[in-house]
Amino acid sequence: MRLLVAIQGYYGQRMVDNIGRHCPANWEVHSHTFPAGLPAIIDDPDEFMPGDLPAADLLISLGEQTGVAQMIPDMVKMTGARAVIAPADNRAWLPVGLARQIQRKLESMGIDMAYPVPFCSLTEEDSQSPYIREFARYFGRPEVHVEFYQDDRHRIGRVDVIREAPCGSTRFVAEGLLGLWFRDAVEKAGLLHHQFPCLATMAMDREFQDTLMHRAGAMIKQAVEKPIKDAGLGRASV
Repeated sequence: MRLLVAIQGYYGQRMVDNIGRHCPANWEVHSHTFPAGLPAIIDDPDEFMPGDLPAADLLISLGEQTGVAQMIPDMVKMTGARAVIAPADNRAWLPVGLARQIQRKLESMGIDMAYPVPFCSLTEEDSQSPYIREFARYFGRPEVHVEFYQDDRHRIGRVDVIREAPCGSTRFVAEGLLGLWFRDAVEKAGLLHHQFPCLATMAMDREFQDTLMHRAGAMIKQAVEKPIKDAGLGRASV
């Protein structure tokens, strides 16, 4: 699968680097950096679009201004992308109204778009597009498998990452859980998540009545809690 990731700076570059390191070997991951300081409304996309972009199956928009999102349909036309992921780790970069507007435009072009809020909430069930579903097999809502020491079934001996947050925090959390007593693991996962640190905003989100950073932290805690409960060790502390 061919990915093109539109970025503007550190936030997007960190995602690109992690995806490139841990994606399947047959994926191609390219990125294009748009300049900072784009106008709030893009009247002429040609003024800011590059002369060409590499062909892509999936476009991921990680701009830090609304101007990048506004150029998504133009990037799709230039690259031939068949699907788009446009997450919101900060609603200021892609407000829900703009996301819906872009989604309707893409639907008229026969292109599916996923709008995960935050990015690490993405799952395969969020889209029927084979390209989005393929991406979400590996990156999105954290999922881990936990094994315990044979001589001490209450301590974590191994954590395998099944699906990781696009920023890479899941692997960081997984490494920090080794050797812990199972009742301490969920709380520790939340602390490690913040230490990474999370890239989602601390601003209160009107839809969820919570911060997106807190939502992201809750998802990695739930990911760690599930295999512990599945192992029959009772409820881990949260």
